[in-house]
Amino acid sequence: MNSKLRILPLGGLGEIGKNMTCIEYDDQIILIDCGIMFPENDMLGIDYIIPDFNYLLDKLDQIQAVLFTHGHEDHVGAVTHLMQTVKAPIYATPLTAGLLRVKLRNAKLLADTEIFEIQAGDTLSIGHFTVEPFHMAHSIPDCVGFGITTPAGLIVHSGDYKFDHTPVDGWPPDFAKLAEFSQRGVMCLLADSTNATRRGWTQSETLITEAMDEVFDEATGRIIVATFASLISRIQQVGDAAIKHGRKMAVVGRSMKDNVRMALEMGYLDLPEDLIVDLDAARKLPNSKIVYMVTGSQGEPTSVVGRLAWNRSRSLTLEAGDTVVLSAHTIPGNEETVTRIINRLFHLGANVVYEDLTNVHVSGHASREEMKLLINLVRPKYLIPVHGELRHLVAHARLAYDLGVPEENVAIIENGTPVEMDSEGLEIKERLKGGYIYIDGSGEGGDVTRRVLRDRERLADSGFFVMGVPTQKREITGEIEFITRGYLNLEDELFDGVEHVIREVVNRHGAKKTGDQLSHLIEESVIRYLHEETGKRPFVFVILK
Repeated sequence: MNSKLRILPLGGLGEIGKNMTCIEYDDQIILIDCGIMFPENDMLGIDYIIPDFNYLLDKLDQIQAVLFTHGHEDHVGAVTHLMQTVKAPIYATPLTAGLLRVKLRNAKLLADTEIFEIQAGDTLSIGHFTVEPFHMAHSIPDCVGFGITTPAGLIVHSGDYKFDHTPVDGWPPDFAKLAEFSQRGVMCLLADSTNATRRGWTQSETLITEAMDEVFDEATGRIIVATFASLISRIQQVGDAAIKHGRKMAVVGRSMKDNVRMALEMGYLDLPEDLIVDLDAARKLPNSKIVYMVTGSQGEPTSVVGRLAWNRSRSLTLEAGDTVVLSAHTIPGNEETVTRIINRLFHLGANVVYEDLTNVHVSGHASREEMKLLINLVRPKYLIPVHGELRHLVAHARLAYDLGVPEENVAIIENGTPVEMDSEGLEIKERLKGGYIYIDGSGEGGDVTRRVLRDRERLADSGFFVMGVPTQKREITGEIEFITRGYLNLEDELFDGVEHVIREVVNRHGAKKTGDQLSHLIEESVIRYLHEETGKRPFVFVILK
């Protein structure tokens, strides 16, 4: 048995999203979060990406619990994929537990999943570990970090946080608990790095209330507010603005509806019963009397805003004079998609309001001064920057060096790299094999590989070229047929050249090769010819008839 504490990030380090951390001592494991990540622009056909769980597959009986810090998709979005395999209990604060239940119920996994609701300030005994959730302010209620006492020492996991003194729910971070951890002696701090390159302090969520008030003041037509379905605080702020300005609110999109219903039932949304109307009632109201809450702030093509921008929404159609508010920060790597959506919305006559123009969104993550404060409050022996691209992790580490944390006590690691530690020191181990698990429209993972993505890129770049070659006894007996899609507009001269290549291959090798071998030779020869003539390498398929 290993008497050292082992920390292994399975997601969220070296990237923005799919946050997941494995904490291991001897033969017991606890997991923190299990989120999704949005695909990059070159990941064609991919809906989202989840952590690689392979490390856990031969350790399933060692997993004691799955802890969740809060309910955002990059922390809970992959829970249904995880719980198909892992049978450990889930621990989450009430709102987060509610959001998890919605996901698990839709995936028909809720009946087989044990969920314990916890509160900031609780003390949980889970195997070798004593877990103390503590409140942190973020852009969603019920966000916690975790103090985890292990036989090797105390770990503090910050979760997503910012030091907001005036949060929407009126519950600031628990500074006293962080200081109390420090008095005990913190062996390792795992701290959010998302805004490690942003100077100063992150603005308070209350600025959004003022910005929404201005939007509602100026809008004469319908207002459509797009945000994440789990951003309950934003839904509350929009609801408050609607009440103040005499508008009703309609909710569009299954995930948004499910979350609003759950948050109302649990008391996390404080809105009058007559404020929210269904779509039929909303359509009958004057344009100046309705606001729609929708999904799609990241330009996802299947979201409500994505369908609106391309006139594909059945439930809602964009009209000239509508005001569309994108109330979320664009995730790094997603800028091109969001910009394209904004341009499309403007093209259709909407007035688009987004982060670059006004404070319709402020970050939920700590900036550099807050990150310094956290380190000084906790005073850890070791620091592992988490939740960020490599540039964020490096910037966070350098900030720690400036505060006097020795370089050898800071672990800049990426997904799949284990760190082992005890009171004597910290050791970064060899990175484990693993990678992205891609989820496409089927909702299943594992079948979409890097090779599949490369094939999709090639199809998008060069298209395909199909040839039907009539043969008998390995001789061409008729006219060769061509079908192309997504390739160049071919001139007769190029077709003649391809036909010449095919006949040459068949005449030279037809008598000596099997059908499969001959097809392969023709395909290779035609690809070479087309690349020489056009600079493109389409997919080439030969059908010997």
